[in-house]
Amino acid sequence: MNLTSPSQVKAWCIANEFHPNKVLGQNFLIDRNALLAIVDGGLEKVRQSIESTDRPIHVLEIGPGLGVMTEELLRRGCRVTAIEKDPALAARLAESLGNPSALTVIAGDALDPTTRRIDEAAPFDCLISNLPYQAGTRILLEIVCERRIPSLTVLVQTEVAERIAAGPGGKTRSLSGVWTQLDYDVRLLRKVSPSCFWPRPEVGSTVVRLDRHDRNIALSIEERDVFHRLTKHAFEHRRKQLGSVFRNLIQSSARAEELSNEDWVQLAKGLTANEDT
Repeated sequence: MNLTSPSQVKAWCIANEFHPNKVLGQNFLIDRNALLAIVDGGLEKVRQSIESTDRPIHVLEIGPGLGVMTEELLRRGCRVTAIEKDPALAARLAESLGNPSALTVIAGDALDPTTRRIDEAAPFDCLISNLPYQAGTRILLEIVCERRIPSLTVLVQTEVAERIAAGPGGKTRSLSGVWTQLDYDVRLLRKVSPSCFWPRPEVGSTVVRLDRHDRNIALSIEERDVFHRLTKHAFEHRRKQLGSVFRNLIQSSARAEELSNEDWVQLAKGLTANEDT
């Protein structure tokens, strides 16, 4: 089956009495140009970082669906670990692709940390995924906060992509962006039209790549904990000035979205030092 052919994908679903599940955010990618943009964008930097070794790139894919991206990653010589929550799709994936030895399929929920750490002996070089619409943001933030995967290339709703890429001062500046940018540089690669999916979603999507940086590698566990608690509380009251939100702790007339990540890091360091004294 040609997984980028809308007619063939629809015909398979009808023949197998499979109905895409809105609750699971199932919108299958059916456009080859968009597919190549995701895979090319995801593998570009990773290939540079491991070019001196002979081992294949180990990719984590979340929500493989019918396997359109899985198939392309395998064709590129990658080793793929795919996590699929839908038991029907998980059961068919390997066989439908010819049971390749480079593919491991995990039937489970990617929001479960133990599911994501299924292969500790072979850490992931990157994540490349068309993330499920409903849980995509939560999945991405949990993986980002773990800092275990060096490069993440995902297809998410454009609104989500713009929030995690936004710098200080903009209306789209958000908690998800602050948390993501603590350890990752964010780059928007390409917009993807709703017509590139089946079923067709109501909103557009964007390919976004996150590359881990080391600017905050020296932060202690305690400082990171304060950073996350501090920013979470601030964005829960984003319309208020920080001086009103953090009485007797922070003297500032700025609002949460106006501060840079560097500002938040310095505040977290200062508050951690005060807690320790």
